[in-house]
Amino acid sequence: MRSNLLFTGVQIAVLLSASGCASGPVVTRPEVPANLRPPAGQVVFLEAFATGVQIYECASKSDQPSSYEWAFRAPEAALADRSGRSIGKHYAGPTWESTDGSAVVGEVKARDPGPTPSAIPWLLLSAKSTTGTGVLSKTTSVQRVQTVGGVAPTEPCAAANAEQVARVPYTATYYFYRAAQ
Repeated sequence: MRSNLLFTGVQIAVLLSASGCASGPVVTRPEVPANLRPPAGQVVFLEAFATGVQIYECASKSDQPSSYEWAFRAPEAALADRSGRSIGKHYAGPTWESTDGSAVVGEVKARDPGPTPSAIPWLLLSAKSTTGTGVLSKTTSVQRVQTVGGVAPTEPCAAANAEQVARVPYTATYYFYRAAQ
């Protein structure tokens, strides 16, 4: 009887380990165009679902001061895990900050229009800097994929509405990478 229980316990442990349940959810790399893949030697360790806005301002073009355009200013989003639990926020920088206080500031390395013209582009960013000792402190790359919405307003931008701010709703999935251990 004891050997049957031991065998059953081992089977359950193997199944849980194989399914990723023994150490939490397994995060797998998303399918992306080649230019959005992080450098070799990096592994995905965190998936975050963003819900928020992309902030634009009607401003004069830097190279044509008498012409106007919707200029991107910053993102503002809440980050959650698959269960909907808050895990942080995303804001200007671009910065991702965990609820544990760690943060990463990214720098765009590559972009792809993504499959939906009415959504902001997919991105690959490298970590320009990190702070803290928590979950985001070892981030080396960030991907933005599965975007919905967030594109600049379609309403006219001209001298009459210069400095007008538009907050355009968006969602996206962010994948965080670190060096393989």
